[in-house]
Amino acid sequence: MRELIEFLRTEGVDESLLKAAEDWRTKQAPVEESVAHRIPVPCYPYYGKDVWEEAISALLSGEHLLLVGPKATGKNDLAENLSALFGRPQWDVSFYINTDAASLIGTDTLSKGEVSLRHGPIARCALEGGFGVLDEINMAKNESLAVLHATLDFRRCIDVPGYDRIPLSDATRFIATMNYGYAGTRDLNEALASRFLVIDMPPITEENLMKLLRREFPELKEAYARQFMSLFTDIRKKCDSAEISTKALDLRGLLASIRLMSQGLPAIRALEMGIVNKCFDDFERQLVEDVVRGRIPENLTGREAFGN
Repeated sequence: MRELIEFLRTEGVDESLLKAAEDWRTKQAPVEESVAHRIPVPCYPYYGKDVWEEAISALLSGEHLLLVGPKATGKNDLAENLSALFGRPQWDVSFYINTDAASLIGTDTLSKGEVSLRHGPIARCALEGGFGVLDEINMAKNESLAVLHATLDFRRCIDVPGYDRIPLSDATRFIATMNYGYAGTRDLNEALASRFLVIDMPPITEENLMKLLRREFPELKEAYARQFMSLFTDIRKKCDSAEISTKALDLRGLLASIRLMSQGLPAIRALEMGIVNKCFDDFERQLVEDVVRGRIPENLTGREAFGN
């Protein structure tokens, strides 16, 4: 937690917001030991001062967030970082076409000879004061999401037929993510969208990508870190101009490729595994391979890139 706060200070996030977040965290009911393991330890920091300030302000105001943006903008990373900053357990809900009310709220189960409600992730967030990450919320049918209306508006409750009403803890927040254009997505219902504050997630800048690379791979030579940054930028430009799909625009794949290089795998083979081979169309794969070979030397080894 201290490390995350210091990171945000170095990024220039408003000090009064950080102080307010710390004060909010100390005033909330302590996290139960049974769910303390759900407080995330972020794998990657999210870089973006303005987005951080908007998100912290919204959550402090008791609002729920909808993070909207294209691929590789860090939506899930930001959600995880926010849960860590506020010190709350996190439940992840991945939406899909067959998501229904029971999978969100809970189902009947037999316990000690009696029928009781086995709480789903939304109910557990309500009871435990957790942060619920609603991943790709526009993948689910709108009618199945109607059960969230009372949960997300001023009523802050879940009315379960046959059971008592479940009120939301004061600490409970929901952070939804969505990406237009994925197969199976649809427009979000206006009634549901109105219950969120929306942040349009910007693409990672070259400066912030360099910060991420230097943080994750401190032994990577500066010259090659810049080449990997430029490679990712080149792929993004080709996606923006519709020359290729977004399959190769994979920041996780780039970072994984660099890790393979740190283990000694030649750069071209590592990038093929992490980026190039994610294009299943032969013509598109060739275009991406040309971009890679235009930036990364054919014979570059991991030892050379890391100075070993």
